[in-house]
Amino acid sequence: SDKIEDELEMTTVCHRPEGLEQLEAQTNFTKRELQVLYRGFKNECPSGVVNEETFKQIYAQFFPHGDASMYAHYLFNAFDTAQNGSVKFEDFVMALSILLRGTVHEKLRWTFNLYDINKDGCINKEEMMDIVKAIYDMMGKYTYPVLKEDAPRQHVEAFFQKMDKNKDGIVTLDEFIESCQE
Repeated sequence: SDKIEDELEMTTVCHRPEGLEQLEAQTNFTKRELQVLYRGFKNECPSGVVNEETFKQIYAQFFPHGDASMYAHYLFNAFDTAQNGSVKFEDFVMALSILLRGTVHEKLRWTFNLYDINKDGCINKEEMMDIVKAIYDMMGKYTYPVLKEDAPRQHVEAFFQKMDKNKDGIVTLDEFIESCQE
C-alpha cells in the first residue's frame, strides 16, 4: 500500500513555490538558505505539498519513545495557515522563519496561535489541557522524573494562574504576550 500511496502522491498536482526572491523578501532567510530548505522539503515531499498524515510521519521520527500524533496535528494546523489541509513550502518556510529568526513578539504570537486550537482569539483551559496532554504523550513514558497522573492538569492550572491576568478563565493574546515577557 506504501507503493500505491507514493504513486498517488506523485500523480497529485505538483506544487512549485513562487520565486525564491519573493520568499527571501518575506522571510529572514537568504536565497541560499531557502534553496537548501527547499531541497530538504522536496526530498521529504516530492509533490511539494505535505498533508497531515505525511507531516505526522515525519514528526514522529523525532519522538521515537512517545506518540507525537496529537501534537503533530496541532502543529500541522498552525503551519496550515490557509486551513486547507495541506502545507506548501511557503507555509513551512514562513513559520520556520518566525520560529527561528522572528522577533520575540512574532514567536509569541505564533505560539499563541498554536495553543488557540479553535482559532477564536483566546486560549481556554480545555485547549491548554489538550496541548499539554499532547506534549506529555509526545515525550513518552520515559520522562525523568516519572510524571504523575495529574501532571497535565497541574501544568494547566499553573499556566492559568500565571497567564489569566483578569481571572476570567481565558487567556487573550495580550495576556499571553505580557505574561511571557515578564
